[in-house]
Amino acid sequence: QVQLVESGGGLVQAGGSLRLSCAASGRTFSSYAMGWFRQAPGKEREFIAAISWSGSTTYYAKSVKGRFAISRDNAKNTVYLQMNSLKPEDTAVYSCAAVLSLGNYYRNYDRYDYWGQGTQVTVSS
Repeated sequence: QVQLVESGGGLVQAGGSLRLSCAASGRTFSSYAMGWFRQAPGKEREFIAAISWSGSTTYYAKSVKGRFAISRDNAKNTVYLQMNSLKPEDTAVYSCAAVLSLGNYYRNYDRYDYWGQGTQVTVSS
């Protein structure tokens, strides 16, 4: 089992920044690739970013590429999502997830094994 707890969400004005954290406990964190997803009210869950277990490979959704950055610190069992130049359309509940291998389906939320409870990000215009 892997337990994931997100933090760092909140209310921010458009153009601002937030850094989300996802702290992991349980089985060896460094064995897992990690992803960030978001879900806005009335919308489907959306892939945001993913990172390999070593941190050497990252993937981003087109909607956030160049604005968001995913990183991880395996010594701290934590993955981060730095969000810059935030827009009102970034408003959503953001969740982190863990999977043993990203493969070619890292965008598919149903490929991930463990999920956090989510943290709300609200961007005001």
